[in-house]
Amino acid sequence: MELTLLLAFVFILTFCATSAQEAMEMVVENESNLLTTYIVYVQKPQGEDSLQYDDLHGWYNSLLPESAKTQNQQRLVFSYRNVVSGFAAKLTAEEAKSMQGREEVVSIRAERILSLHTTHSPGFMGLQTGFPLWRGSNYGKGIIVGVLDTGINPSHPSFSGEGMPSPPAKWKGHCEFTKQRTCNNKLIGARSFVKNSSRDLPFDDVGHGTHTASTAAGRFVQGASIFGNANGTASGMAPFAHLAIYKVCQLDGCYESAIIAGMDAAIEDGVDILSLSLGGPPFEFFEDSIALGAFAAIRNGIFVSCSAGNEGPGYSTLSNEAPWILTVGASSIDRKISASAKLGNGKEFHGESAFQPKDFAPTLLPLVYAGKNGNESCAFCAPGSLESVDVQGKVVLCEIGGDIARIDKGQEVKNAGGAAMILMNSEIRGYTTLADPHVLPAAHVSYHAGLEIKEYINSTSAPTATVLFRGTIIGDPFAPVVASFSSRGPNNVSPGILKPDIIGPGLNILAAWPVSLDHAFPPMNMISGTSMSCPHLSGIAALLKNSHPDWSPAAIKSAIMTTAHKANLEGEPILDQWLEPADVFATGSGHVNPLQANDPGLIYDIEPNDYIPYLCGLGYTDKQVGTILQQKVRCSEVKIIQEAQLNYPSFSIEMGNTSQSYTRTVTNVGPANSTYVVEVEAPLAVEMSISPATLTFQEVKEKLTYLVEFIPEDESLRGNNTFVQGSIKWVSLSGEYSVSIPISVIFN
Repeated sequence: MELTLLLAFVFILTFCATSAQEAMEMVVENESNLLTTYIVYVQKPQGEDSLQYDDLHGWYNSLLPESAKTQNQQRLVFSYRNVVSGFAAKLTAEEAKSMQGREEVVSIRAERILSLHTTHSPGFMGLQTGFPLWRGSNYGKGIIVGVLDTGINPSHPSFSGEGMPSPPAKWKGHCEFTKQRTCNNKLIGARSFVKNSSRDLPFDDVGHGTHTASTAAGRFVQGASIFGNANGTASGMAPFAHLAIYKVCQLDGCYESAIIAGMDAAIEDGVDILSLSLGGPPFEFFEDSIALGAFAAIRNGIFVSCSAGNEGPGYSTLSNEAPWILTVGASSIDRKISASAKLGNGKEFHGESAFQPKDFAPTLLPLVYAGKNGNESCAFCAPGSLESVDVQGKVVLCEIGGDIARIDKGQEVKNAGGAAMILMNSEIRGYTTLADPHVLPAAHVSYHAGLEIKEYINSTSAPTATVLFRGTIIGDPFAPVVASFSSRGPNNVSPGILKPDIIGPGLNILAAWPVSLDHAFPPMNMISGTSMSCPHLSGIAALLKNSHPDWSPAAIKSAIMTTAHKANLEGEPILDQWLEPADVFATGSGHVNPLQANDPGLIYDIEPNDYIPYLCGLGYTDKQVGTILQQKVRCSEVKIIQEAQLNYPSFSIEMGNTSQSYTRTVTNVGPANSTYVVEVEAPLAVEMSISPATLTFQEVKEKLTYLVEFIPEDESLRGNNTFVQGSIKWVSLSGEYSVSIPISVIFN
């Protein structure tokens, strides 16, 4: 299946052979149809660091089989320098097999196709003009945010260069739109690594990249709205930061070889932050392209933020699990674009829709459930399914699912003559509703609302309903709520590292779009996904990087995690899609709190070489660890550690019948003379001991270490729980700081 998908993405040319030259081109074409892009990792040659790009490219080319060294076709696709030692090449299966025996080749495999993980949010998180973090960080001025995605619409006002300073002197990139060093002083770089697209320039033909880039670092844009809703001034998290765009995806997916090339170029270009709203299923870190690129980035002081994935709410559904990546889940904000379903019995069920026509009368209309006949295709309002169902002038109840886009369901209702649609959630989606730009009057309601609507339909011979539009409503007391689609832990590759790290706004996010959906300017769209939460955190990291230029990527991550909100606006625990308290595998450390993250008091720092004993402890070979670190490693000479011993700002414990002890080291980034006392929320059926229970610092940047012991208690205390959670919190005597890390314990 994977090979079929890969072959589907190979560039196919069709010619009519009318000459000898064209005949030769036909041969090349037929040959290319048998080719697949392979990622080739090689043993780093002596002195490679000093090789110029052309020399390195030439050496990589020399490793290809003779059959691949043809003047008719360029087989070497990308030469990598910063992320990995290796290259991407188009090869036949036989050619790839022949390369496996070469001494220089560490490994070779076919590239994977990864997927995209698809404005009020700044204010929701306390970022308003003049407030301390935006003012103190100068709105991210001078920081370069690199976005790997589907490209960008460079003419959108979110990316205007007016009033922006020139890029930092370290900037080495360029703009393929202008063929110059920059596109403008905002959009300083734009490059495409998708070479088989309809046009090689990094234009955004999907919309996803424009949306994520503006979320991270879009300029202030007044009059932003969608169909007149969510009206206001839109901006990214770091509105004065520079943007560098690397197109590595298009509509049919994200190409692994292009992702590596994009990250390789971003490191060379001099970005400060990398934002990737894409990923795939979990892979071991030594064969995970994003993990490899992210490690090379953090070695260069670059912070990396990635989306957690949209495979929730099931457990162990995460992407991007490496501990040197900030893995971001998705949550709601306190704004809803209200569209309610009102029934003939007077009951009203709150839902959402971005499309709210003013000429739709709130008159009760006949209500029909197309799936009442037992036809699943009709229940999902699949294309063509309603042709034989009488929905003319009626409100139609459709179900989420069937691998059919929500807007396409409305299109089917409209095509069949329906007047409006009520879209009900599946059970696993619970109360997570989306404000989509539907093509007809619609209300997306919860699963429980859908059940009641079905019950009403079955209770009367003439059911009726209508859709009521109430526009933009701000102040949902339950916000933030974890979105149903947000992927959950535990961590698949490294269970001793708790993931996701954090949640941020990812539900119904309004941001820039290449084309107008409602004939308004500027063009905006409201979409949802961890793709949207990731750039929120990327932009926040840019603000923190500006405020604290001496902080490492791990220090920035720690500040974000240890200061996170654990409660919603009502002061109650953050809820999940069923409106039950969300567990630690859904929230990680909690919801991002940018203002507090700027002044966390203490941080848990990790240097790149600190990962060596951790990686060796995962059981990786010297060669596999060397692939990640891009240096020779001998695990036999390293004092390996268990995963939970990594100085990470959380604990993920697999508990048996014996006690476990680990240390954590904190660095004082608050006042010079400060004292912290520990507060422990021990997980159920686990006793905990912290030593010392008080930490007293005399200097800024002073480091102190504490010991944590996890002691299993009587199994009967666990009840039916397969995992439990708790926290360790260090509270300053001044009351100014509260530094918290979450704990998960899975019982073996």
